[in-house]
Order: sequence, then structure tokens, then C-alpha cells
Amino acid sequence: MPARFVNVDRQTPMFLPCDLREWLPADHIVHFILDAVEQLPLHHFRVNTRGTGSEQYPPAMMLALLIYCYATGRFGSRTIEAATFSDVAVRFICANQHPDHASICTFRTANEPAFVAAFTQVLQLAHHLRLTQVGSVSVDGSKFAANASKHAAVSYQRAGEMIAQLELEVQELITHAKQADVQETKTPGLDIPAELRRREQRVAALQRARELGGGATTRIRGQSGRPRSATRRGQEAAG
Repeated sequence: MPARFVNVDRQTPMFLPCDLREWLPADHIVHFILDAVEQLPLHHFRVNTRGTGSEQYPPAMMLALLIYCYATGRFGSRTIEAATFSDVAVRFICANQHPDHASICTFRTANEPAFVAAFTQVLQLAHHLRLTQVGSVSVDGSKFAANASKHAAVSYQRAGEMIAQLELEVQELITHAKQADVQETKTPGLDIPAELRRREQRVAALQRARELGGGATTRIRGQSGRPRSATRRGQEAAG
């Protein structure tokens, strides 16, 4: 009986639009971040209220995008732009929109105080919901739990210390983002040449490369016509 495989078809377009909500499991941290951002006042973020120029990305989307990416270790604006194409969770946040790296960097730099405050509030909400962390950012308050007191004044002080710690962590993430942006401008990313971006041209180029490399493959074949392993070749050389 011949082997049976699941059909994997990447060429046939979908006739019905995708439901973005099916892209991620229900317990993914992205859902919390989006819901938390919806609870925040965002009037402090700069927007073009004149209605002139190109359409601008909503602050809520940009805020959720940066919070998720920073919390999961992606800091450079170009890296985040690339993630809007390749990362399912990021595509979900952006609803299949793709803000360019300049827009991402400008949003952070133009709104840094508001961004720090909003990011810290999201981490506070995570702490109140007893989440232990948001991505790689710890919010369990373990640094302060050992010294916690039932006295209201002391508890208030500890809460203030925790908020200050969360703000410090957010500032450290922003520092990483700034450094990553500088580094990305110095180091060009891996890019596929334009002539290889179309599938037909890419496949033809791969076939030519395979033909050119055929001679090397033939030279390492044994007398039986089958490729010999590196271990086998070493044993033969030693013998």
C-alpha cells in the first residue's frame, strides 16, 4: 500500500478571507496585550488631527506592536517591520497591515514618555491578573514579596517600588531598541536578490546551481553508486 501524506498546497489561493482570530491559540499573550491596551487612555500619543497627508496607523495598534515585540526580544525597527510579514502573532496585532520601520521608530521616539507610561500600565495590569510575566518581562513582584507588609502605608510603598521597577525595565527595553536601530543602520540585513524573488526565476536558478554542483556530488560516491558517509570515508583512509 503506497504511503499517504497530508496535502500541503501553497499555490492555490484561498477563496474565502481568513479569520485572523484562528491564527493564534486562545491563551496566547497577544490577546492579553491587545485587551490591556484597549483599557488605556491614549490621548497623550501624538496623532495628526488635521487629517492631512497619508493615513496614519492607530496608536493602539502601534503600542501593542511595540509592547509585544519588545517583550519577546525584538527591538530593531527593521526587525519589527520584517516580523509584520513573517510572524503570525505580529501579523495578528497589525491585522495584516505592515508599518514601515520609519513609522515604527518615529512612533516610539515621538511618544517615548507616553509609551513608557502605557507599557508600565500594561505590566501592572498583568501583575494584578496574577500573570508571572509578559513575554520575557517578569511581573510577579517577587523582588518585593519577601518584604511585603499588611500595613497599608508599607504596602503602598512597596507598590510604588514595584511600579518604579517596572518603569526601569521598560526603559531598559527602550535602550535596547535604540541600540538595535543604530546597529541595523550599520549592518544591512540579509536580502534576496531581486532576480530571485519570483518563484519561476528562483526555481530555474536553483536547478542551474544543482547542475553545477553535480560533479562534486558524483566524486564522493562509492563504487556501489551510493554516497559514502564521512565516517565511512575516514575509516577507509585510516585502513
